[in-house]
Amino acid sequence: MKALPPKLTRRAALFLPAALGACGPAIAQRGLPDFADLAQSVIPAVVSIQVTTRDGVPPEWRNQPRERNQRDPSRRRGPIIQGAGSGFIIEPSGIIVTNAHVLGEAANVLVGLHDGSEYPATIIGIDELTDIALLKIEPQRPLSAVSLGHSRQMRVGQWVLAAGNPFGLGGSVTSGIISAIGRDIRLGPFDDFIQTDAPINPGNSGGPLFNMAGEVIGITTLIFSPSGASAGIGFAVPSDLARPVIEQLLRGGRVERGWLGVSVGDVEAAPGRPPRGGAQVLGVERGSPAARSGLRQGDVITSVDGARIGNNRDLVRGISAIPPGQNVKLSLLREGRVIEITVQVGRRPGPG
Repeated sequence: MKALPPKLTRRAALFLPAALGACGPAIAQRGLPDFADLAQSVIPAVVSIQVTTRDGVPPEWRNQPRERNQRDPSRRRGPIIQGAGSGFIIEPSGIIVTNAHVLGEAANVLVGLHDGSEYPATIIGIDELTDIALLKIEPQRPLSAVSLGHSRQMRVGQWVLAAGNPFGLGGSVTSGIISAIGRDIRLGPFDDFIQTDAPINPGNSGGPLFNMAGEVIGITTLIFSPSGASAGIGFAVPSDLARPVIEQLLRGGRVERGWLGVSVGDVEAAPGRPPRGGAQVLGVERGSPAARSGLRQGDVITSVDGARIGNNRDLVRGISAIPPGQNVKLSLLREGRVIEITVQVGRRPGPG
């Protein structure tokens, strides 16, 4: 039977132990890490999330080929479909982080704690561009919570622990390593994933990825797979990308991002020469901040407020992090000349 081509599925990661037979002598002599104490300390802050939705498609099936078969008008008139995911508590008062795609078009959200208690949840905010969402429950007592660590301090090969709700089996933990960092898999402008060898299965979306200090350094979100089940290539949203999004959602329930109103691409290198940095302006929207400041098609933006721009993604991320309404100085190349212009950054239209 011909193997199916790999596909991306938005489900969060669960880690199984790395293959012991591949361990080198040095690791074998020291022994593999014991995750028992770490697991015991973080599991109480990991939650399961049950979602009912009126659109007839369980959240874990979204963007899958089989969704086409499920999105049937007759099904919409039937029972409300239920889906499941994972999340983690970041404040003892009941603030919970999960994936945006877990919630989907949620009609009702129910959060299950490690002690078996359940609470209805309200949605504080959703940011689809980074696949992050915040929930709030009203517990009867302060809850166990975990904190966000610094993903930029993580290195390829370091051990990590994941926890979640695979196939409804809440309170599950597994271990793995970081396979790569800074992965761009072309899902959106903010791709910067942590790659891991963790198995990822339905129900684990939104679960935490811990470092050995018990800090959340990633939010597991999707896999690369030929079958829909784990193939050992999983991805997590890094905590350093998630942190400002979570802070904005907590403050106002939405994320405001800076916007220029240009389409950009990487600068093509001349034959026989090394690649040149910068982001080339391919188009300027009429009436946008870029148009009002005099940016033109063909300009190559090389820095924003002195920060070097290596490619078009650097520009998109850099401008997005600037509060709307703030002035920034752009350095650019135009017809072989270096010039500087000032732009008042606008607000990115649409959700997030």
